[in-house]
Amino acid sequence: MKRILACLVAMVLPMVVVADDAPPESPEMVKIFNGTDLTGWDGDPRLWSVKDGVIHGETTEEKKADGNTFLIWKGGRTGDFELRLSFRCNATNNSGIQYRSRHITDANPRNAWVVRGYQHELRNEVDFPNVSAFIYDEGGKRGRIIMTGERGSWEKDGKKTESERLIDQDGWRALFRLNDWNDVIIRGQGNHIQHYMNGRLILDFHDNAPDLALLDGILALQLHAGKPMWAEFRDVRMIQLK
Repeated sequence: MKRILACLVAMVLPMVVVADDAPPESPEMVKIFNGTDLTGWDGDPRLWSVKDGVIHGETTEEKKADGNTFLIWKGGRTGDFELRLSFRCNATNNSGIQYRSRHITDANPRNAWVVRGYQHELRNEVDFPNVSAFIYDEGGKRGRIIMTGERGSWEKDGKKTESERLIDQDGWRALFRLNDWNDVIIRGQGNHIQHYMNGRLILDFHDNAPDLALLDGILALQLHAGKPMWAEFRDVRMIQLK
């Protein structure tokens, strides 16, 4: 009933803000970070560690990232899946969660952890459009594929569509926990992708571009090149969707 009402409203006011709650967490969720060390993960040991039970990635003036670098999960794939975790980062740079991506082994001989594909952007910001959760085409052609707050698609003709707004600036300011932990859910089923932040749907996307859509690949966490930064991740868990 909630979805029917939302669609009827959207037919009259296509830019109306529509709120959707996250689905309940499945009891079959599996923890893929043990909270103690980086067993099952692979990244630059100068930059990635475990501190106080969380994954901690950090670059400094002395220990720089030679291009964007990633901590790659080696325990499985992200085809049809649901991922849940919490993150926090500082405001000097941005981070990201790669999924349905691929490991590029010949891109940079000084950086063995180059990843390309869908990225759930992570930022410690509250001013649209530079906020967390938009889909970025890391290493690809499309740049910012779809923005936070949009329900839309990328079509066969190479054009992006938007059908309705899921959250606006005021809603985001009330939702996002600046300088604190934020909860992320990423769901991918076929070409349908959804991002949730702190229990609310904030991106809903269908990738209908046959030559560009990604349906499977690896999971990884990003440290961005450039200004020194840090990002942390905890309670990382995942389930394969049937």
